[in-house]
Amino acid sequence: MLLSDLASRLNLERSGPDVEISGVGTLEEAGPEDLSFLANPKYKTQLRHTKAGAVITAPENAEGDRSFLLSSRPYLDFARAVRMFARTQGFYSAQSEQAYIHPEAEIHDQASVYPLACIGKGTSIGSGTSVFASVYIGENCSIGKNCTIYPGVNIMAGTVIKDNVLIHAGAVIGSDGFGFAQDMGGMEKFPQVGRVRVEEDVEIGANTSIDRAALGETVIGRGTKIDNLVQIGHNVHIGENCIIVSQVGIAGSTRVGNGVVLAGQVGVAGHLNIGDKCRVAAKSGVGKSAPEGTDLGGIPAVEHSRFLKNSVALNKLPGLLREMKKMQHELSELKQHMHGEE
Repeated sequence: MLLSDLASRLNLERSGPDVEISGVGTLEEAGPEDLSFLANPKYKTQLRHTKAGAVITAPENAEGDRSFLLSSRPYLDFARAVRMFARTQGFYSAQSEQAYIHPEAEIHDQASVYPLACIGKGTSIGSGTSVFASVYIGENCSIGKNCTIYPGVNIMAGTVIKDNVLIHAGAVIGSDGFGFAQDMGGMEKFPQVGRVRVEEDVEIGANTSIDRAALGETVIGRGTKIDNLVQIGHNVHIGENCIIVSQVGIAGSTRVGNGVVLAGQVGVAGHLNIGDKCRVAAKSGVGKSAPEGTDLGGIPAVEHSRFLKNSVALNKLPGLLREMKKMQHELSELKQHMHGEE
């Protein structure tokens, strides 16, 4: 499309020649018909050498006679532009005879069900939803409108998924929570009879596992984005618009507020309350509840500024140990000298 059309659709001001745009790319790799972006000033030197046909950037970076789209949020607006050029995955728009759909399931006429999918009794699927090949959806599930469920996803019985949810390949929603009662003879399994509820506009990454509640619900709030390889335990409640990055593990019955960010490989113990807008640094271990707006880091996790100070001190520890050994040696010699004078 013409850059002027793109500017209109993104509601951005254009500067420079009106050029035709047919794709997107990085500053390093973009060609004359590609749109690129500059959000981080440290990459400004690449702007001088890029072959991109046009660049989305802040007004202060728009130098020279190149074509620009001027934005106060270049990365966000570039993401919206990429969506216009993205090729959607999928090639099927029917309900395959090679899928198993229980006679008592309710599938909207405008939903797509690929070959080898399996949909259980009492399940409903809304319009515009795509169920890819080799997906298993158990009994009495409710899947909303315009959802995408990629290959190999398993959605166990009773799960509720609202509209506009994207679930990537291999995810498991509604597996049994890890609940056992101790007995003299071993471990007695506690039946997991609750369910999972996923609210609107959620994205769930590949090979993520979200356990059903033992009793009640495990809840993923509206707009939350979950990366690949995340484990969410039974009866966890995650609020709205959270970011849960790869390899995070959240133990059972923990409550995570709205707007929380858990970076990669964070571990959160069970039965905690993580307040709204908390942020936890990568590889941290959270063993205590955290009030609203707290930044945490470390194992065990502490307030982030303290974590940084502790990290600096830890790097100095080998030198401090050498100094201490030297002082101990000097003190020993001084004591020997004093005893000799006596």
